Amino acid sequence: MLPASSIPYSPFPIPESRDIVLAFSGGLDTSFCIPWLQERGYEVHTVFADTGGVDDAERAFIEARAVELGATSHVTVDGGPAIWSGFVKPFVQAGEGYQGQYPLLVSDRYLIVEAALKRARELGTRCIAHGCTGMGNDQVRFDLTVKALGDYEIIAPIREIQKEHKEVRAYEQRYLEERGFAVRAKQKAYTINENLLGLTMSGAEIDRWEAPGEGARGWCASRGEWPTSALTVTLGFRHGETVTLDGEHLPGHLLLARLNRLFAAYGVGRGIYTGDTTIGLKGRIIYEAPGLIALLTAHRALEEAVLSKAQNRFKSVVAKQWVELVYEGFFHDPLKADLEAFLESSQRCVNGEVTLETRGGSVHAVAIASPHILNAKGATYAQSADWGVAEAEGFIRLYGMSSTLWAEVNRGNGA
Repeated sequence: MLPASSIPYSPFPIPESRDIVLAFSGGLDTSFCIPWLQERGYEVHTVFADTGGVDDAERAFIEARAVELGATSHVTVDGGPAIWSGFVKPFVQAGEGYQGQYPLLVSDRYLIVEAALKRARELGTRCIAHGCTGMGNDQVRFDLTVKALGDYEIIAPIREIQKEHKEVRAYEQRYLEERGFAVRAKQKAYTINENLLGLTMSGAEIDRWEAPGEGARGWCASRGEWPTSALTVTLGFRHGETVTLDGEHLPGHLLLARLNRLFAAYGVGRGIYTGDTTIGLKGRIIYEAPGLIALLTAHRALEEAVLSKAQNRFKSVVAKQWVELVYEGFFHDPLKADLEAFLESSQRCVNGEVTLETRGGSVHAVAIASPHILNAKGATYAQSADWGVAEAEGFIRLYGMSSTLWAEVNRGNGA
């Protein structure tokens, strides 16, 4: 920490509690936050919620980075089980991406906040910090979650420097380098988020609406690297939750991690997405979610076979509302819990096994086995029926009566 005489002027008063908990990822933004907060009189305690997107080497880097930057303390929290039960399970049961595409890959933010607040309670402080910018959605997710879970003071250093600097990332990089802290080369070009759910990238040519460069690739192999043989896996479901992979029972977060490795090798789950953000801007990102896309594909195929027509039609309405709440920061809104009660009920017969196959790029459900498939014993669509021609003609006549009557009444009347 700098001596008092060298601390620059700041509009922040010297805090009553010098302890502040920073949700820390080791990236450019949260790395910048540590010395910035220290120079304003805070003792910075970092928390890394490991939600499954980093390997042992990256986890060690994050811990070492916190120490290098001068954090007073650092803890790493295992967030894998929580992200499976708190997000993956209801998300897959909902079965919809935001705006029909994006699989909500930054929903670990809610669990990160919970880990940071737990650490704050341990330290007896009400001060929480995060590295969200003033342009994105994450600030809404962080702030609303903090407000929903207690009475805390929120400090957001990146939002503060945006009041004076337009080129924020360039300023952060220069700020760190002037204090002797190196910046990873890749962090100079892209904002990268990784967790158990997948990976997102923004910045550089992605933000300029240009074709992504070779450096804008994370887990998913490029086409030339795909294996020549097909990948086939079988997922087992119980009440809409994936419980087995090729017959092996696995905790959910470990199952998803394995699916990520398997399907990333075939380039599955990569997309370029432009969405309407919570704050009104257009957000363009590259995302990679190989395991989550595989789960969604299998779950939807099983649902299509076992749910009634009315269930399948209505469920998408509930799913769209659930996804919008989670995307926009309302993770703790009571409506979300209400919607999840419906989703849970809808899954009582979503039991069985689904076989997935990929040869690269996309994944398909090629076989389904379940005792709940809605088969009619004496009929197969477009092949055979246990009703007669007269019954079919009568059904068509009654089913289309309103439309047919309109046509008959108005034919020749200029309608």
